Amino acid sequence: MKILLDCGAGALHRLAQFGLPWHDVTHVIVSHFHPDHWGELPMLVYALKYTTVPPRTDPLVVLGPPGVVRLVKKLAEGYGPWLLDPGFPIGILDVRDREPFPLDGDVSLETFPVPHTPESVALSLTAPEGRLVYTGDTGPSRDLARWASGADLLLAECSLPADQAIDIHLTPEQAGELARDAGVRRLVLTHFYPPVETSDPARAAGARFKGGAIAAARDGDRFTIGGGGK
Repeated sequence: MKILLDCGAGALHRLAQFGLPWHDVTHVIVSHFHPDHWGELPMLVYALKYTTVPPRTDPLVVLGPPGVVRLVKKLAEGYGPWLLDPGFPIGILDVRDREPFPLDGDVSLETFPVPHTPESVALSLTAPEGRLVYTGDTGPSRDLARWASGADLLLAECSLPADQAIDIHLTPEQAGELARDAGVRRLVLTHFYPPVETSDPARAAGARFKGGAIAAARDGDRFTIGGGGK
């Protein structure tokens, strides 16, 4: 099983650039419907349809908050019917909040509503090795901290610096507070707008979260859950 959390513009190119097996992706899980989180999905399906040798036969499953089925059907009206019938099985399913959704015998998905857009959710993947929580895009949320409690790895957005804070995104400091309040083992920061990307978000988050490791993610980074290493 190979799971892609969100599929924004450039994702396919970067997966290939870093030698990751994009052609073996089994699940794409969408956190919300802003195009920077799903915009490469049609290109992924197109590449799986036309560039895999031998032709792909394994199914692809696309999951997301209620409305993702409608979203992909609307995309197919523009891109063409191949998006829904690419020559291999494709399943598109709406996932209800806070209801465990088994992906296979060992891995389970759960989603949780977050303050960003009406459909926005955080994602939790639980496996025998541990639990990953991905915030998607979110503003500060005590409820999210409670739901993410004890996660082995918290992958948290931190879009904006403190002097540009808004209710629907996190600053590095707020991401650190989220990790602290949730009592997670490791915090990995992502989704940087330029003012944050050119600063030191890990240091800013570390001023609020002192209970575990912190990293500012870069394209190509790999993190292990259960093995204790990056």
